[in-house]
Amino acid sequence: MTLKIEILSLTEDTVRFILEDVDVAFANAFRRTMIADVPCFTIDDLFVFDNSSVVADEFMAHRIGLIPLKTDLDSYVLPKNCECESELGCGLCRVVLTLDVETEDEIRTVTSGDLVSEDPKVIPVSPDIPITKLAPGQAVRLEAYARLGTGKTHAKWQPVSEAIYQHIGDIEIDGKTCTACAKCVEACPTKVLEIEGGKLRVADINACILCGDCVNACPVDPAALTQGMKDKTFLFTVESTGGLPPERIVIEAGRILTEKLTELAGKIERGETSEEIVEMDMGMQKARGLYSVGSADPDEEEEEPEE
Repeated sequence: MTLKIEILSLTEDTVRFILEDVDVAFANAFRRTMIADVPCFTIDDLFVFDNSSVVADEFMAHRIGLIPLKTDLDSYVLPKNCECESELGCGLCRVVLTLDVETEDEIRTVTSGDLVSEDPKVIPVSPDIPITKLAPGQAVRLEAYARLGTGKTHAKWQPVSEAIYQHIGDIEIDGKTCTACAKCVEACPTKVLEIEGGKLRVADINACILCGDCVNACPVDPAALTQGMKDKTFLFTVESTGGLPPERIVIEAGRILTEKLTELAGKIERGETSEEIVEMDMGMQKARGLYSVGSADPDEEEEEPEE
């Protein structure tokens, strides 16, 4: 399967492109794949050895777990695909970060830049994300385990802060009836139209939001211009959280979606179009997440007080 993509702009964290010859269902599946299926690194387990700050272990774990990390997809694998089968992972499926900060005579803000990673390629995307404040004599010492994961498991693994698509407008101007009065130019909120050489022209069709203000403002009856939208063509805007380059997110989403469609086509060819629905045993599902040393085990039942 080949996707027809035209890149409009590419920056360090955002890409805008046009996707052609697909329907709305595919465009939305492509968008959802970027959000839910492209893996990235996030801290998932946390051991706190010393925390005398005003922020409790659980709140600190939550803050650290939401810090986006730069991701190396070529050197690591998802924990479920790793042969180690270890709860805390191995060098192929996890990265260890440590935090060891103590202050003696001044107030200090502990930030994401204080996290020291064993892999210089997997570090916080920004060193300025605050974690806690330490008063004189206080300290924070912990060990964090970062793993690859996907947004379908938890939103902290979403590699994008924005992934949207929109229809592209299609404006036709009747040169015979248009008087170039510029009423439509003034009415357009996104400056799609302009007057050039005494004639009305489309300046940036990709900026059109299909509001219809230009048509309504035209004094010619019927309007000298018509507004519609292009068929099977969509404008995407994808903004990365910083963990992965935006173009890599788009490439990975295309690869993952292609693999899923190939697998589905194979099942259809083999006649495997229905599967037995097995009731989920919630008691067998083990909850995972950040935890700290000394905290209660979520699997342990709370003892009833003696009467």
